[in-house]
Amino acid sequence: MTQTVLAGLAGVSQSYISQVEAGRRVVDRRSTLVSIAAALKVTVADLLDQPGDPTDPAKAGAADAVPAIWVALIEIEEGERRTPSRSIGELTAAIEQSAALRLRADHAAMAPLLPTLLLDAAAYGGTVLARVAYHTSTCLRHIGYRHLALVAAKVALAAAQQTDSPAWIGAIRFACTQSLPMEAPELAARVADRALGNLQATAADRDVRQVLGQLHLAAAFTSAVAGRQDDARSHLAEANREAAGLGDPDDGMGFNECGFGPTNIGLWQMSIAAESGEHGRVIELARTVRPDRLRASIRHQSYWLDLGRALADSGRTDREALVAFIRAERAAPGPFAMNPIARDSVVAMVRRAQRRSVSDDLRVLARRFGIEVQT
Repeated sequence: MTQTVLAGLAGVSQSYISQVEAGRRVVDRRSTLVSIAAALKVTVADLLDQPGDPTDPAKAGAADAVPAIWVALIEIEEGERRTPSRSIGELTAAIEQSAALRLRADHAAMAPLLPTLLLDAAAYGGTVLARVAYHTSTCLRHIGYRHLALVAAKVALAAAQQTDSPAWIGAIRFACTQSLPMEAPELAARVADRALGNLQATAADRDVRQVLGQLHLAAAFTSAVAGRQDDARSHLAEANREAAGLGDPDDGMGFNECGFGPTNIGLWQMSIAAESGEHGRVIELARTVRPDRLRASIRHQSYWLDLGRALADSGRTDREALVAFIRAERAAPGPFAMNPIARDSVVAMVRRAQRRSVSDDLRVLARRFGIEVQT
């Protein structure tokens, strides 16, 4: 397929495709990734090489556990229940360990714990299983197994529905929106909208309000990806209304470690602006957002990654962008190394730098993606 044909099918210019192929520009918007993948008749996962090479050190420890996680999920879906190997107290302590690893985005350490956690949690059911399956969905999504992440989210949803807990049901609907294929932003927005409607009857509950806020943020982002900017702004306004009365969680986590509040809204606004190509807006928002108010490392990484992308694409010096990318990598090394947009941004910076020289910091960062820069 020629560049001209691909550009026409994807709705972009031939010069843009040429610059992407040459490594001078990056595909940093989900909507563009979806359009290019559709034009090439492949999935976005194929285009990004996800889940990718399981021998990659960034995901090797986590990938090794995926087959056992999958088997455990199938067993639970089939209704099989084993005698638990741990008391409820021991299991609760193990779940807290999993939650701590989730907050640090240490999925390589978290994944091996999940098969037995799932099977033990299934024996107890209810919110115990809902929480473990939610952790499983989050872990699988971050290591590139979105299809299995959706399976885990459905297991979590079935468990939550047995408890009739609106907050947990809503939280897991949020996990479903996050696990849907990148090609389905409209579906993700509809799932979020239905969940929002179902929670209105219990909207006075504080936990439910945090979940409502997160669902509005998910709907805002997916609406932006789908090109529905008015809907995105409407959902952001509703999220802000909830956050105004709640504030940031005192413990930096909140219900189910979701971290909903004004700070999280600022981070999602940065991501939405990045998706919309509004690099100046990302930089402007970054001046007012303080990610250290939240404990989740993945949110800290999101801040520095979006800022780095904006700095790299807005005509600022690559040095400023490099500092932001280094801080993103330090916040959550594993997810950063597996982020295709971060990788493409670093590759573009290396190519630009080769006209002069590649700094040691950029050389080290490139190595995190398996890119060896020749001296």
